[in-house]
Amino acid sequence: MNKEENYTHTFDRVRVVMVNTTEPGNIGAAARAMKNMNLSQLTLVNPQGYPSAVATARASGADDVLSNALVCESLEEALQGAHLVIGASARQRNIKWKQMDVVGACNEIQKITSVENQTVVVVFGTEKYGLTNEELDLCQILMTIPGNPDYFSLNVASAIQVFAYQNYVYNTTTQFEQSSNKIASFDELEGFYTHLSQVLEHIEYFEDKRPKALLMRRLRRFFGRAEPEKEEVAILRGILRNIKPFQK
Repeated sequence: MNKEENYTHTFDRVRVVMVNTTEPGNIGAAARAMKNMNLSQLTLVNPQGYPSAVATARASGADDVLSNALVCESLEEALQGAHLVIGASARQRNIKWKQMDVVGACNEIQKITSVENQTVVVVFGTEKYGLTNEELDLCQILMTIPGNPDYFSLNVASAIQVFAYQNYVYNTTTQFEQSSNKIASFDELEGFYTHLSQVLEHIEYFEDKRPKALLMRRLRRFFGRAEPEKEEVAILRGILRNIKPFQK
């Protein structure tokens, strides 16, 4: 595979997910931004007023990105098969997820997508509120785009444009050694978190001072920072299985 073909395959391993978008024009503008930077994998979670002639007009020639976009009913469905999930946010949160600016996040993306068949999903929230804490719980990295602290009001399509540009720069100027280690997928991690929660309930670990929601959020952050591999998650699941078999 030559360098140009490798770049194409790497771009195809990055998916942009837009959650609960309220303005169809932003979907079209996002598709245009993506195609300009060689991204084509777009997923829409519960978009309002879509499909739309406004979205098609704003896409301005990126009709193929729109026509091939997947529409899902939930964010969990949109994340199936991902090996790294990054949530975009304009602000810091009280719960400190692993946080990076857009440059650092694209660095992580390049590491993951340099391995064949490993995919990354970058999630963008609603125009007004962004991503909820519950949606960010499904992400391993919180990505922020630095800007003017006295006035920062970046449109969601503009945020996708900034990310897409930075991702393009990394994929065309930076090379990483190929790794044979497979990162655990979103599905495998979610199965592990569910099993872990069942085991902690079984040993009666949760209590008023250690509420389930807060503790599981912190554990997700911990394992998200570690970026566990498939074999490592399998080992952890084996340990949990000896305490309490998994119940679907």
